[in-house]
Amino acid sequence: MRKGDELPPLEISITRTLIVAGAIASRDYQDVHHDPELARQKGSPDIFMNILTTNGLVGRYITDHFGPRTVLRKVAIRLGAPNYPGDTMVLTGTIEALEDTTATVRIVGTNGIGNHVTGTVTFSMRGAE
Repeated sequence: MRKGDELPPLEISITRTLIVAGAIASRDYQDVHHDPELARQKGSPDIFMNILTTNGLVGRYITDHFGPRTVLRKVAIRLGAPNYPGDTMVLTGTIEALEDTTATVRIVGTNGIGNHVTGTVTFSMRGAE
């Protein structure tokens, strides 16, 4: 692992089930995450993914790539274009910093309308000390 290395992309299908299940799992019962009609009444074309689901998917991207010894230390993300059902989000990452057993990866998640998520994840590797 070296600074500047790119992680392979991860494609995630954005389904209604993923959006609703993520909202329920994170106890986010706002209607815009499960009720299409109420989401439309509030100005959205459909339900959309909540930030906690996105945060979990970003964490999964890192732990899937680096393995079970990965310990997330900091996840700092910002949302942009909403993730709507029927779209695909593609997560990509670039190693931004390395220090001993700790690394920071710059993350970008894009969908059909733009950048859904941008930010960084700092993690360490257990047992690598």
